[in-house]
Amino acid sequence: MYEKTFPHKRYHHTLDFLKKHSAKSETILDLGVENPFSKIMKNEGYSVTNTTGEDLDNNQKALEKEDYSFFTAFEIFEHLLNPYTVLQKIKCDKLIISVPLRLWFSPAYRSKTDMWDRHYHEFEDWQLDWLLEKTGWVIKDRQKWTNPSNKIGFRPILRKFTPRYYIVYAERA
Repeated sequence: MYEKTFPHKRYHHTLDFLKKHSAKSETILDLGVENPFSKIMKNEGYSVTNTTGEDLDNNQKALEKEDYSFFTAFEIFEHLLNPYTVLQKIKCDKLIISVPLRLWFSPAYRSKTDMWDRHYHEFEDWQLDWLLEKTGWVIKDRQKWTNPSNKIGFRPILRKFTPRYYIVYAERA
């Protein structure tokens, strides 16, 4: 259904996962500036506030707001040097995080034109699980999916079978 209306396959999976775990009555703090997916959440009836582009490695004040009941971070943690501190500062008891998975056949993403658009971490699933556990979160649900492309070559074939994205729903212990 969404495949034709959403620009990315991951939006379909992410929205289905969000609907499974979050009521539309939740107030969501979405890590990162407003983006196409936060607009999709709003169009689906969720109350969403985004952070404003501050350097979250050094400044977690946006997380100290008391007016959110659910936290989301979709493809943001890989851009942070210090996701541990961010997870400790969250003021609610429920979260959904998705990250790109580390692929053995592809290097970490690094923009040649934008010094901020880089992946400092590309997680293996166990690494995100451990990070959540260490910061007091219990994973209640998880899912992985592939991100195939229509290109020809060895890597595109591997992308048809190798999970690229990992999403978790967790609650504070």
